Amino acid sequence: MLSKSFGQNQHPIILVHGFMGWGRDEMGSYRYWGGKNDIENELTKNGFEVYTSNVGPISSNWDRAVELFYQIKGGQIDYGRGHSKSFGLIQKPKGKVYKGIYPQWDEENPIHLIGHSTGGQTIRMLDYLLRTSVVDERNIKEKSDLLGNVHNNWIKSITGISAPHNGTTLSDIVTSGIPFLQDFIAVAAVAGNSFYSFDLDQWGFRRNTKETWGKYFKRIQKHPAWGTKNIISWDLSVQGARDLNTMCTANPDIYYFSFVTSNTVLDSTSGRYIPDKSMSFIIRANSRLMGMKKAYFSDGSETDSTWFENDGIVNKISMYGPTTGSNGQDPITIYREDELLITGQWYVMGEYQSDHKRFVGHNINQNEFDSLITIYKNHAELLWSLPN
Repeated sequence: MLSKSFGQNQHPIILVHGFMGWGRDEMGSYRYWGGKNDIENELTKNGFEVYTSNVGPISSNWDRAVELFYQIKGGQIDYGRGHSKSFGLIQKPKGKVYKGIYPQWDEENPIHLIGHSTGGQTIRMLDYLLRTSVVDERNIKEKSDLLGNVHNNWIKSITGISAPHNGTTLSDIVTSGIPFLQDFIAVAAVAGNSFYSFDLDQWGFRRNTKETWGKYFKRIQKHPAWGTKNIISWDLSVQGARDLNTMCTANPDIYYFSFVTSNTVLDSTSGRYIPDKSMSFIIRANSRLMGMKKAYFSDGSETDSTWFENDGIVNKISMYGPTTGSNGQDPITIYREDELLITGQWYVMGEYQSDHKRFVGHNINQNEFDSLITIYKNHAELLWSLPN
């Protein structure tokens, strides 16, 4: 167990799931963070204070960040008057009230955020909302605690794991993602899929009593949210991510880290990247397309062959850190153990041969999980070694 005297800080570590993710207990004992194992529990046993969050699996990063704030701090969710009016949302959905998993959170009691996949975008959006006083469509300051006030120094560090900082070239994200989700459900052996909610209360969308999974999914596919920019598919597109990167620049007071994954190999004959034989079968079709496909920005420019390498869901080049914003790229460097860490700069913690699911503990054996949890423990130790 880690000695409490080890770290310069003992700030809580909050785990934030990605696209199509779920909360700690929504699949019984099958975890998003760990699969049949339990990353939160393993870190806790080693002396760290760790919490798992649960935000909208297909909601926009704005909505997910708002949800994350109130889950941690506590209170009635408020998506903002201006934002809600722009997209026709319910500003304060009934029932979205939280006790808070760490209600003392403030400048004196900051947190470490670790986001997998889209969670890496979400935690950067949360930083933006914390340090920005948002105004509504009348240019009047929002009244909510999060959006109306500036909260500097509430976040000590941000870590992205397989995060699509610059978007992904994976097309039709919801259709591609459903087999990804269904595979999790099958492994978890949760009867009837009754546990899973797409958590779109802000859109006035709920699963009907006794509604089958098939009907529920068909309704979600037809929802008008997909035609807006307030949904995960937009934020995960290369242009949506560019817009987010333009807004969510690196905070000079936060330490940034990224873990990069890839599970493809170069086919020298075609110049394409194809799935490695170790990749989860369910995402190989996605990977094969990403290994040859270009995506387009709104100005007509396109991605090139440097985007072909991928982990089945996210392009490798997108994981290092944000580079596509109109203000230029965030500073990015390779982590070296003997160097003094500085804030406002991304440190690449390593490149790993892993598909998108394995690096959070899915489809791996016990020996592989033991190796994986060592990576997480080492990173948690690094986070706690940061200056208080």
